[in-house]
Amino acid sequence: MPNLPDVVLWSIPAFVLLAVLEMVSYRLRPDEDAAGYAAKDTATSMGMGLGSLFVDLVWKIPIVAIYTAVHELTPLRVPVLWWTIPLMLLAQDFFYYWQHRGHHVVRILWASHVVHHSSRRFNLSTALRQPWTVFTSWPFYLPMIALGVHPAAVAFCSSVSLVYQFWIHTERVDKLPRPFEYVLNTPSHHRVHHASQGGYLDRNFGGILIVWDRLFGSWVGETDRPVYGLTKNIETYNPLRVATHEYAAIARDLRAARDWRERAGRVLRGPGWQPAPAASTSSAPASAPTADSPAPGPAAPEAAA
Repeated sequence: MPNLPDVVLWSIPAFVLLAVLEMVSYRLRPDEDAAGYAAKDTATSMGMGLGSLFVDLVWKIPIVAIYTAVHELTPLRVPVLWWTIPLMLLAQDFFYYWQHRGHHVVRILWASHVVHHSSRRFNLSTALRQPWTVFTSWPFYLPMIALGVHPAAVAFCSSVSLVYQFWIHTERVDKLPRPFEYVLNTPSHHRVHHASQGGYLDRNFGGILIVWDRLFGSWVGETDRPVYGLTKNIETYNPLRVATHEYAAIARDLRAARDWRERAGRVLRGPGWQPAPAASTSSAPASAPTADSPAPGPAAPEAAA
């Protein structure tokens, strides 16, 4: 097994220190346009982050077992060398893009990822607001395992990506010089990703690199000031409810669904998907609705933030 460091664990003191420094910076130099910090919101984000460390230990047991089995079955092997690590990081970043994008467009996956978008503030503590149901991400990295990358190396690359993405959760850093903005995921790009405005929804999915968004048509630059949170925000700071509220919403929709087609749509379609309205039994033409049956209007589905 490759002897690779746990970069997330080693970075925790830096996470806390930088978040405290950012908090102090808002005290010393307030920004009326920035969301800043709020005690309950920050406590929830940190609680979600600490909880994810413990919950991950449970979820990783079956995931490691599956990864190990696939790695044993494949005849391919990628050695962990100084020149293969950058290539593995590049591959992980590519698959992270599709994992992240998938978690925005498939509702059962969004139920896990929505946790990270549930804050109406955008600061370094927001980066710590991590889901407790990470079992939805592992299939996206199976191609790396099948190509001979050791599971420990995949975990290391994922940790590097997670650590990198910590610093981009801030409003205190403006746009960087153009070459950096063109290639890397930056605070400006990630502010767009966390915004709830229509033009910003489901954009900028990159982890370390933003080039995947440019290649696959999901990039949008920051113009208007973002409004953070969800298109339908939750009114709770309870970590357990934050972690499970979308699963509960899916369960309610499944109970109310009319048929199996709608049930499948509620789980596998986008977060804002709505079934087509039931056909009217009135004999009146569609262009002349009766008083008891108002004319249907176009649906306005809720999109994921």
